[in-house]
Amino acid sequence: MSQTELKSIKYRTILLFGAPGSGKGTQGKILGTIPSLYHFACGDAFRNLRIEDRMGRLFIEYSSKGQLVPDEPTIELWARNIRASSLDGKFNPTHDVLVLDGIPRNAHQAEMLKDTLDVRAVFFLHCADMAKMIERLQRRALRENRLDDANLEVIKKRLETYESETKQVLDFYGPEIVHTIDATQSPLDVLREILNTIAQIKW
Repeated sequence: MSQTELKSIKYRTILLFGAPGSGKGTQGKILGTIPSLYHFACGDAFRNLRIEDRMGRLFIEYSSKGQLVPDEPTIELWARNIRASSLDGKFNPTHDVLVLDGIPRNAHQAEMLKDTLDVRAVFFLHCADMAKMIERLQRRALRENRLDDANLEVIKKRLETYESETKQVLDFYGPEIVHTIDATQSPLDVLREILNTIAQIKW
């Protein structure tokens, strides 16, 4: 598929949405193993960059403070990865559904992507207990050696950023396609709810 063809396609998309530690990554990895679903996690894409890469340095600069990487480089990284996945055959835009995790992160990013993404469902993994989110993030920092999860002050800043900026995405897409799921359930129960809803979407 040529780059010109890629630009003309509006990607059928479902979003995994929630606070850091809500389980988006876990669900995304599972969904990505299902044929015709292609999972992309923006945070993983940034973490996989080398320190020599301009964007890699940018990610470390912002994530070490619990802040979001600015919108333009975030969208640039996403587009670069989606193009590469399309051209090498991992993602077929005409048949596959994008499962996005960590993008769009705010209303401005959602606006920037509105002509590129055909969002059919937003799965909001909700947890009212922030202490539980902090505990999950600290466990993940030890398990996966993630610097952006290791420091308590950074974690609190990430959660504050989520509350002030990221939750606006829910308003952008509206209640008609937002599905709120209790993130304190077992991962299996969360997955069951997501799959039941996906099965009802008219693609």
